[in-house]
Amino acid sequence: MARRTKEEALATRHRLLDAAELLFQAQGVSQTTLQQIAQRAGATRGAIYWHFKDKADLFNAMMERVILPLEAAPRAAAAPGVDDPLAEIEEGMVHALTLMTTDPQVRRVFDVATHKVEYTHDMASVQQRHLDARNACVTDFEKALRLAARRGRIKLPVPGHVAAQGLHALISGLIQNWLLDPEAFDLVPTGRRTFRVYLAGLGFARPQPVAPAAAEAETAAA
Repeated sequence: MARRTKEEALATRHRLLDAAELLFQAQGVSQTTLQQIAQRAGATRGAIYWHFKDKADLFNAMMERVILPLEAAPRAAAAPGVDDPLAEIEEGMVHALTLMTTDPQVRRVFDVATHKVEYTHDMASVQQRHLDARNACVTDFEKALRLAARRGRIKLPVPGHVAAQGLHALISGLIQNWLLDPEAFDLVPTGRRTFRVYLAGLGFARPQPVAPAAAEAETAAA
């Protein structure tokens, strides 16, 4: 019986988070009430306060369902024993961009986080969560870039923290702009190519991926 009760509580929590995602995307975070979320989930307002302290706590839990796996890639790239930190960053980025284009939940949550939330006083913890994640990612990027530069005996043309900030801005900017208009460009190949161009500007030589049309031409010629 206890196990069933625990499973039911977990199911209720996920229903609340699912309902919050849909309502936040449809009408914005500030315009969505906890009562609306409870009704959409087929639960009570009391159920929300059983699982979450307030709307900000619910929002952060919604983010963590999809963000936490994506935050692992920069940490892995910054690990001292990694063979190729730049490859780790690239593959982690490509994984994140691929999820953005193929997983409706990931796309929905990022859309809410970038376009549907206001950092008002009662959402201060949401803003802090965003800043903490950004700062941790930039720190990991800086470690990975410095490590790659040492191994390649390259002198970065800008300080490491500046290069890391630029890389983070590149990736987050691609995601935000793609979410505004997913038909504007193909996110994954554009992300990979711009990432490699950025690295080239820092002095790292990495092979450029072959564009699909060029690949077909090469295959035909062979």
